[in-house]
Amino acid sequence: MSAMATPARRGRWIPWAFVGAFGVVIAVNGVLITAAVRTYSGTTTAGAYDRGRGYGEVLAEAARQRALGWQSEITRDPGAVAVSVRLPDGSPLPADARVTGSLQRPLERASVPLDFHPAAPGGWRSAVELPAPGAWEAVLTVTRGTDRVELRERLIFP
Repeated sequence: MSAMATPARRGRWIPWAFVGAFGVVIAVNGVLITAAVRTYSGTTTAGAYDRGRGYGEVLAEAARQRALGWQSEITRDPGAVAVSVRLPDGSPLPADARVTGSLQRPLERASVPLDFHPAAPGGWRSAVELPAPGAWEAVLTVTRGTDRVELRERLIFP
């Protein structure tokens, strides 16, 4: 009887391919983790601790504004921003109220001040000329006597 030669194993490289692939993944993760730790301080705002301690006041102010029951609507008119405010009984907010605010870009630092004037019972209007079309956030404050409400609404300008 003659002895048959066993063929050489040709798939010996397959386990090493897995080891190499995992090595690449571990190396890339190491680079990304190192970059993340070196570039991100973990602080998203200056004075985060102090701001966090004062958050109760922010919540109390929001509750006080909700208790007023004022109903508001901010709209975009051609070349203007309009706001209407109604009291809880549905009557318009008197004209002695004052509206101030600005339009701010959500992702940029661009800000356009608004100069509101009474336009109708419970309504104010401000002409606006924007440097660019797109999304703008209206940040308004309506004040009447000691009562104050802050309004925010995203508006899209063509």
